[in-house]
Amino acid sequence: MASAMAASAIGFAGGASAADVKEVQMLHWWTSGGEAAALNVLKQDLAKEGYTWKDVPVAGGGGEGAMTALKAMVAAGNPPTASQILGYYAVDYAEAGKLGDITSLADKEGWAKVVPTALQKFTTTNGKWDAVPVNIHSVNWIWLNKAAMEKIGGTQPKTFDDFVALLDKAKKAGIIPLALGGQPWQEATLFDSVVASTGGIDFYKKAFIDLDESALKSDTMKKSFDNLAKLRAYTDPNYAGRDWNLATAMVIKGDALVQVMGDWAKGEFVNAHQQADKDFLCYRFPGTDGSVIYNTDMFAMFNVPEDRKAAQLALADATMSISFQSAFNVVKGSVPARMDVPDTAFDSCGKKGIADVKAANADGKFVGSMAQNYAQPPAVAGAYHDVVTKFFHGEIKSSDAAVTELVKALNNAK
Repeated sequence: MASAMAASAIGFAGGASAADVKEVQMLHWWTSGGEAAALNVLKQDLAKEGYTWKDVPVAGGGGEGAMTALKAMVAAGNPPTASQILGYYAVDYAEAGKLGDITSLADKEGWAKVVPTALQKFTTTNGKWDAVPVNIHSVNWIWLNKAAMEKIGGTQPKTFDDFVALLDKAKKAGIIPLALGGQPWQEATLFDSVVASTGGIDFYKKAFIDLDESALKSDTMKKSFDNLAKLRAYTDPNYAGRDWNLATAMVIKGDALVQVMGDWAKGEFVNAHQQADKDFLCYRFPGTDGSVIYNTDMFAMFNVPEDRKAAQLALADATMSISFQSAFNVVKGSVPARMDVPDTAFDSCGKKGIADVKAANADGKFVGSMAQNYAQPPAVAGAYHDVVTKFFHGEIKSSDAAVTELVKALNNAK
């Protein structure tokens, strides 16, 4: 399927001609309702400037299919104007000399002063800007159906044990406690939060940012796997292979109490005309308050012919405008990548997200997601996905074995 998508994407990009200078080609995987609605904000902004939008959408919540399609397009010499991309994938293309240079615009607009330094590691290469951050997502959130919460008499869980007790209440009431999609990236995203909750954010950094072997082999990591196993008992029998947005829909409908997912989930609630505090609740994953495990959607700007550069700069400029950063992220569920965007238009979850990012960034508790390619390069993140999903699905039988496998897999992938 991915190869067919890649082939169609190549043919699509190859159709550009000198006459198509007012066209923006965008490869992305934003195909759920909330994501598509958010992307439409950018399409409309560019349409006002006279640019037509040519979509190259490749479905798949983790972006794996899109990255396969992108690789094929670049290899064929037909890169898109820009591509949605995550972390180290952008670094790889930059180091291979495949990205353009938008530094003149970045300097003129002062992006370096308003974008967190942690993100600039992925948007610049040797001091040159070659990508723009669209948002800041964080993965350590839980999303709850308010009516279901009230039905079981639940209160905000502050610790992991509180969370398990809450899930028990839902189970006894006949509500699916935990909505999950059994896909490697989703299970790994859940484990990011479990590790930070179990060991604290400094332990998370030691294990996943530093790849410290003593942390990876520790009893704390074993306990993290034990805690993940506890959560597995609260999923429904049909979780395997489910897309993330279908798991979100279970919470929206009240079929399930809670989903542990990045704040792109909020875009689905918004798209379903649900309101924070009225229809759904948002809390940091119990035990991780004050910390933000982030990823950021970026648009990587590829080397394109001269007649497409004006469109590329228009796209970059529109993406980084304060008005777009506000309007887009209100719909997407994320928070702005610029630290100077007011929170006026955001709901309570968005306001909390913005405040959390600022505080965590100032306190050294703003750390990249291992599951989402912001703690380590794709090969290492992929090894992490593999071990976590094998453990979650029972192929690895114990937390001791999981720790051994994790150390081995990460060392082999480095």
